[in-house]
Amino acid sequence: MQAGMDSPLGPISVTETAGVITALHWQTGPAPETPLLAEALAQLQAYFDRRLTAFDLPLDFGTGFSEQVRRAMAAIPYGHTRQYGDLAREIGAPAQAIGQACGANPIPVLIPCHRILAAKGLGGFSAKGGVESKVFLLKLEGAASLLI
Repeated sequence: MQAGMDSPLGPISVTETAGVITALHWQTGPAPETPLLAEALAQLQAYFDRRLTAFDLPLDFGTGFSEQVRRAMAAIPYGHTRQYGDLAREIGAPAQAIGQACGANPIPVLIPCHRILAAKGLGGFSAKGGVESKVFLLKLEGAASLLI
């Protein structure tokens, strides 16, 4: 099932499968049909309104290497960042593999891949709006001083 809302980054929708959030899409979606979808949209709205700094939702982190990277991203606190190389050392994988796993994150914002930066610069952001959306999210969280 899927439900959507308008956000400062444009329309977004979340997908629920078997009681967990499995995806965030940059498109419109229907009204929430389940309590979990309604809660996910409420938490996203609170995040964009700067009233929420940590999501409390059941998320599908995947399995194997992807799960390791997504859990490491989810552990980065609101308003903080880490570098691809930091996660690479923590997980024991090449930084390029970390970047690819970040780019394949199906639940951006909720699993905060925008908090991962390159050693020299922002790095990429695979969601709608690319790096501009990444900058918006970092500024929203008060991490803008890192961008100077």
